[in-house]
Amino acid sequence: MMLTQLNQVRSRFRRAGVAALGGVALALAIGVAAPVEARSYKGPDSVADLVVDLQDAVVNISTSQTIAAEKSVPMPQIPQGSPFQEFFEEFFKNRQNPNQGPRKAQSLGSGFVIDAAGIIITNNHVIDGADEITANFADGTKLKAKLLGTDKKTDIAVLQVTPTKPLKAVPFGDSDKARVGDWVMAIGNPFGLGGSVTVGIVSARNRDISAGPYDNFIQTDAAINKGNSGGPLFNMQGEVVGINTAIYSPSGGSVGIGFSVPSNTAVSVISQIREFGQTRRGWLGVRIQNVTDDIAEGLGLKEPKGALVAGITEGGPAEKAGVQAGDVILKFDGKDVPSSRELPRMVADAIVGKDVPVTVLRKGKEQDIRIVLGRLEEGEKAAAAESGRGSAPEAKPVATKALGLTLSDITGELRSKFKIKDNVKGVIVAEVEAGSAAAEKRVVAGDVIVEIAQEPVKTPQEAVDRLALLKKEGRKSALMLIANGEGELRFVAVRIE
Repeated sequence: MMLTQLNQVRSRFRRAGVAALGGVALALAIGVAAPVEARSYKGPDSVADLVVDLQDAVVNISTSQTIAAEKSVPMPQIPQGSPFQEFFEEFFKNRQNPNQGPRKAQSLGSGFVIDAAGIIITNNHVIDGADEITANFADGTKLKAKLLGTDKKTDIAVLQVTPTKPLKAVPFGDSDKARVGDWVMAIGNPFGLGGSVTVGIVSARNRDISAGPYDNFIQTDAAINKGNSGGPLFNMQGEVVGINTAIYSPSGGSVGIGFSVPSNTAVSVISQIREFGQTRRGWLGVRIQNVTDDIAEGLGLKEPKGALVAGITEGGPAEKAGVQAGDVILKFDGKDVPSSRELPRMVADAIVGKDVPVTVLRKGKEQDIRIVLGRLEEGEKAAAAESGRGSAPEAKPVATKALGLTLSDITGELRSKFKIKDNVKGVIVAEVEAGSAAAEKRVVAGDVIVEIAQEPVKTPQEAVDRLALLKKEGRKSALMLIANGEGELRFVAVRIE
């Protein structure tokens, strides 16, 4: 149809004594949009020069580990004269060694030099439990490596070798500048085939694969296989933007989904290990959860953002500064907190002992609080010690119903029945009506309601009165702070029917 219109226009212009117009002008003449000029993109013609410049800095990591002797499998009892007796005796004869001692297990991985004096980076899981670690260089040199320190949370290990001459080292780049679609290159030791090079692109950023609390992996389709762990992911400027750590592989081989620890995450960890032999992460002393749409409505937020404080460690920095359960942390050290996922990384990267400004939303109003950060590694010990403390007085057994919940005072019998620790206080959920709004939010019998709309509730009647007030105010949902039997807290927003 469009072609017929163009021909008709050409004929009219010729009859008018006007030279024939090009396709774009004709298209405009009849009101048809001109096609947008396609932009042509191409990858690098070759990465050979880059490989030559970088491959000497990439090493193969081999380890050996002593494994305790396994018990021999006893030969089954075979009746004398059985036709299988000779077969079983011969089969087990070569497999029985009562004097067999511990054996050595070998493993392979990758690594890369970041300091010409002999500092090498690899994955923690590559060297975990190793008795001996050897760095094998591209020129055939083999050097024994000393472990300076590791970080299991980011799967990073720092090694030290003593070279006879300065080593080829590679710099870290800014992983925040790596865009989806940028070309990247991996060099490593897949399946023991050292010096292997693969090229691909950044497939995605900030991936959470539930590997640890600071997941923000770079995803790439550059082939990464077993043995690539600990190797570098380079950008096209020859800078390390990631440490290859994990793959998604139902088959065990590369399916084009590999994950690398971003350089900006790794740099601070490596610096701490080199200086202190261990990590020194900042610590707030809060347990947080994400702000969902329902919770945002219950808090009076226009949009879900920030990190909701669901619990506070006794004696931690946040408690000392006056942070309360139910506060929403909106800013940390002057930077917005988009969600609960980003806050742990922001705090971990901060300096221990720093006086940090924190903005929280409390009962609809923003407040500025200053918190002196503690050290996470010490805080984890304190949190473990806090578990199980305290006791609660006996309460009268009073029960009532609201929102499909049967609410009761906490009695000794109910504590025993639902295995609720003595330090957990509030109103216990004795029963949950199937299909109720509370059941949809996975509230279960044995849960304890600690707060409703950020106000403590101690009795079933207080809970009912609080819910009635929210309904009168026109609230669509009730924000509840709920504890399980262990005292772990979470917020849920239950629809008010």
